[in-house]
Amino acid sequence: MYARIFGLAAMAACLAMPVLAAVDLNDAAGSYTVNPASSSIRFSIGKVGGGGLNGAFGRFKGSIRIDNSDVGRSQVNFTIYPESVGTGQGRIDAFLRSDAVFDAANNPEIQFRSTSVTRTSDTTALVSGRLTARGKTFAEKFTAELGGLKGGTIKFHVTGKVLRSRYGMDVGTPIYSNIVNFDMTLTGKKG
Repeated sequence: MYARIFGLAAMAACLAMPVLAAVDLNDAAGSYTVNPASSSIRFSIGKVGGGGLNGAFGRFKGSIRIDNSDVGRSQVNFTIYPESVGTGQGRIDAFLRSDAVFDAANNPEIQFRSTSVTRTSDTTALVSGRLTARGKTFAEKFTAELGGLKGGTIKFHVTGKVLRSRYGMDVGTPIYSNIVNFDMTLTGKKG
């Protein structure tokens, strides 16, 4: 369910900042380490009749490598720690960490490893990869948009949708949607 967010994160995300003039993926070649302090991985799940569940992950790490000669060989790797999930409601957070959803005690990591990156414009790409959560692995896709590139720091806005039932996290359906929407802002430092 929140695994998608992880996958998103994997793409190396984009900040919700305006795209800087004359900045495109051609200028971004290199390897970057995601900075969790200036990044965010948020998710939302709709509910019948309105409302729903909104949350974020507080701990994650990731790396992005952009290959200028062949964007398709670029790589995004991301790890999310589900015990860091937060919704602002302690009871719900504890439930999400339990074996009913993330089973964080037995599955301490959610991982996304890209398998391909397809450029869709000067500033956007579709990142496909394998998302692993609760011991289950499925192909997922995220859209990444370059939000900025300055002084060795890159920013991406990453979005995507994941079906939580695939990962054994379908508790509460159909009242709560099976679709988890991910919205990530990822900032990486070249190095």
